[in-house]
Amino acid sequence: MRSLPPTMINSLLTVLVALPFLHAMQAGKQATLPEFEVASVRPSGPNQRELNGLYTYPGGKVMCKGCRLQYLIMVAFDVQQFQISGGPSWIDLVGGARYDIEAIPPATSQSIHSNPAIPKNPPNDEQRQMLQSLLIGRFHLKFHAETQEGPVYILTRKNKPLNLQASKDKNAYSWAGGIEGGPPDISGLRGTNISMPQLALRISSWLKRPVLDQTGLQESYDFEYRMGIDNDDPNADLVSSILTSLQGIGLNLKSTTGPVETIRVDHVEQPSPN
Repeated sequence: MRSLPPTMINSLLTVLVALPFLHAMQAGKQATLPEFEVASVRPSGPNQRELNGLYTYPGGKVMCKGCRLQYLIMVAFDVQQFQISGGPSWIDLVGGARYDIEAIPPATSQSIHSNPAIPKNPPNDEQRQMLQSLLIGRFHLKFHAETQEGPVYILTRKNKPLNLQASKDKNAYSWAGGIEGGPPDISGLRGTNISMPQLALRISSWLKRPVLDQTGLQESYDFEYRMGIDNDDPNADLVSSILTSLQGIGLNLKSTTGPVETIRVDHVEQPSPN
């Protein structure tokens, strides 16, 4: 496995170090982060079985049903699960305690003017920082950043025509995954209204390592690539399927090494219902 050239390492380091949680750390004080004007945090009801996720609404309102704390950290600090370590078992993305959250920004915030096309759209940068404040204030979250050399991928264009179509609906939810929906499987990949940086983040979550977009493509796209094999094939390899599907739409993943930024949870507490 070869290392990145210095110019690409600098580019990757810039992307990783520019994460919102590092800005919060560099500021050094919670007061420098914007805060929600009103925020309710309650344990999810015992009969709530489905993890619904986090949603954004016009006026900057943020709602979450059945969210586990590790998921909230992922959203607030814009990181993947593999970039989080430490903390007690009750914060885990699988099997951890779940919370319902309803939060409204102050009238002086920029987010008060936000108008997401659909509730599934991710929070903006200010809303992420407000979530950081909520985690620090309500969950008494303490953390620090760690950087280690590790495996990374570079997403590039192949020297062939792209099998990507301009997005039919620019307001559609940006998504990529399996042909039939949900996470990717060995049948291939499908995407709707997704940009290359967004696709890189999706691939990162699937392959559990950082992916840096170096395609140079600026638009959002629809695509579909079918592998043409049985989903129940016991010898199929999901990683190979993803790599082959990307090649089928004219993209390529190059495996190399580079700095991997992680956030380590040093302390966290369960909040009191309010």
